[in-house]
Amino acid sequence: MTQREILQQSPQALIEKYPFLSAFFEGQHWMSKLNPEQSLADLFALIDDEHAEDHAFDVQEFISQLMDFIAEMKAFIGNETFQVHQLSILPGTNKSGEPEGFEKLVFEPRTITSIVGPTGSGKSRLLADIEWVAQGDTQTQRRILINEELPDNAWRFSGNRKLVAQLSQNMNFVMDLTVTEFLALHAKSRMVTDSGDLIMRIISAANELAGEKFSPDTAITALSGGQSRALMIADTALLSQSPVVLIDEIENAGIDRKKALEILTGEDKIVLMATHDPLLALMADQRIVIKNGGIHRIIKTSAEERTLLSELEKADLKQQQMRTALRSGAVLQRDMYL
Repeated sequence: MTQREILQQSPQALIEKYPFLSAFFEGQHWMSKLNPEQSLADLFALIDDEHAEDHAFDVQEFISQLMDFIAEMKAFIGNETFQVHQLSILPGTNKSGEPEGFEKLVFEPRTITSIVGPTGSGKSRLLADIEWVAQGDTQTQRRILINEELPDNAWRFSGNRKLVAQLSQNMNFVMDLTVTEFLALHAKSRMVTDSGDLIMRIISAANELAGEKFSPDTAITALSGGQSRALMIADTALLSQSPVVLIDEIENAGIDRKKALEILTGEDKIVLMATHDPLLALMADQRIVIKNGGIHRIIKTSAEERTLLSELEKADLKQQQMRTALRSGAVLQRDMYL
């Protein structure tokens, strides 16, 4: 906004546009008895020389501070629009210092890549390289490109402009808030206005994933592990600006895994997941095989594997039905799920 546009706005209107300005105006004691619905120009006209001198107030300095504060907060919050059309990994080395055997690994929005390998093989190291936007400065010496270019430092060090949202196995809340209050706080930090409908969409999506539904008024500390994971997946998909989602072993989350992936990819996210579950591994468009700390092989999911996936999904559905029946107190019989 220009200085002229700023002067035509009232403090109340500016706070509605930039919620973070409430703290700025609260620090202006000379405004405490003035009408916040009047324009700044009109408020300045009410200030006489004596009042200005008593409060060491200068109009030009105030406007300059206000504009600087808006610019700095927008930069910190990451209010600018950014898009990732392609994420690429350039090869590094494995634990033995041997070069990885690929030229470039490419990921695009709405795609799923699974990462497989024995425990301790280096799956988490690969996820960390992506999260840190590695530039040859990690143990693996891999480099990450964004939209075919070397990323600027904002991707690595910005307070809010994060390339990656990571969903880990352990997810515990300690804040004394309801689900609605927690989501409203997150929406406010993202400068989302009129967030009511979005919050209800997130809660609805989370309840599609969770085994047991929860209400908007449920305390987040009362959510089960599966409900917490479901809430954060829905929040990441619908509210987070991070274009890449890294998931570590979603199979143990107690949620509908297929729906979770559909929600994430439906919001143009690039999804990478470390998993030991063959069902999840085959849901991906491609899988990365990790061995000895390096990318050993990259495999596109074949048509035959898609057929096998269909069989695995049928078996998984039966298992889910049995789980639901057991939870409801039913006695299972052999012919119930044939």
